[in-house]
Amino acid sequence: MFPALLPTYNRTDVAFVRGEGSYLFAEDGKRYLDFGAGIAVNAFGYANPALIKALTEQAQLLWHTSNLYRVPGQESLSQKLVASTFADTVFFTNSGTEAIELAIKMARRHHFVNGQPDRFHIVSFEGAFHGRTMAAINAGGNEKYLEGFGPRMAGFDQVPLGDLDALKKIVGPHTAALIIEPLQGEGGVRPVAPEFLRALRKLCDDTGMLLIFDEIQTGVGRTGKLFAYEWLGLEPDIMTVAKGIGGGFPLGAVLATAEAADGMTVGTHGTTYGGNPLAMAVGNAAIDLALAPGFLDHVNKVANYLHQQLGALVAGHPDLFEGVRGQGLMIGLKMKTPSAEFLAAARANGLIVLPAGDNVVRLLPPLTLSEDEAREGMELLSKTASQLDAQKAAAQ
Repeated sequence: MFPALLPTYNRTDVAFVRGEGSYLFAEDGKRYLDFGAGIAVNAFGYANPALIKALTEQAQLLWHTSNLYRVPGQESLSQKLVASTFADTVFFTNSGTEAIELAIKMARRHHFVNGQPDRFHIVSFEGAFHGRTMAAINAGGNEKYLEGFGPRMAGFDQVPLGDLDALKKIVGPHTAALIIEPLQGEGGVRPVAPEFLRALRKLCDDTGMLLIFDEIQTGVGRTGKLFAYEWLGLEPDIMTVAKGIGGGFPLGAVLATAEAADGMTVGTHGTTYGGNPLAMAVGNAAIDLALAPGFLDHVNKVANYLHQQLGALVAGHPDLFEGVRGQGLMIGLKMKTPSAEFLAAARANGLIVLPAGDNVVRLLPPLTLSEDEAREGMELLSKTASQLDAQKAAAQ
């Protein structure tokens, strides 16, 4: 019999029933230290009092009205984001992949209203992940995600990450925008050279293309700045945001300059649920937490400790690890042995870590992770590594 729940996930046989701070509790009562945060979503930990207060207070007042009317929470959150970023304007979605869809539409529409309707191609980079909708999988270019869904959509080109010569060969009068993650997440916490990102900015400036940053995973404090572009000394024209911006509540956003958004007039885009009062209450509370004095200092302090300790862990287990990479609390352990083995062993020890491409174990703990919790996490990672080394030695 076909299962009642569509079998599109290869799920681990663990069900969590409660969360508190940086910890998850399974239905059998076992406690886990969570270095995954729901894939960077639970940025402020579980059962965060400020987020619970915002959600429950709003839930008693009004859940949904639609975007046919003003939503005061949208107005306040958009003002906070505009005041804190490069952007002039914001649109709220339910998810990251919806934000990607709008970013693509916005870039194409910009050129359309400026007399260049044939300028609709979007260039992305190998190893990218931009979501699972049809446009997003075509932008991402991963054959595994494209297989079986018909021919590739027109208007999406891809080049190797970091290859400026290949990029210059493929862009032309038909190219509307470049889209890139400033630090690839699903692709394996793969860093992008700052010089390459600056070269993309210059190329866009020289040719009139728009630069889209996908900060769905890197945004809202994950790298130690509110957004990763702040480390680079440059600004995108359009930026997609999700995951941490809702602290666990489904929420996404597109931030853009006035010039990039000039084609998005009444009727060109919409959403039924996006930016509803519940989402906006939580989003406002989440951004207030991220902007609070000292919050990003804490993220960087804990991140610096983890990067230092992980470097020692890698050096101490040369048969397991190839290296550590990433920025802030978005960290990847590049493995020499299968990453799935490490994931399972860590979970058995009570630590949740995540898979990523390129045989990488990904660490995305809550941004509220304490120094004591970071030390506990390192102890569990070290224990796991020692166990796997011992198993490998016994098998030889």
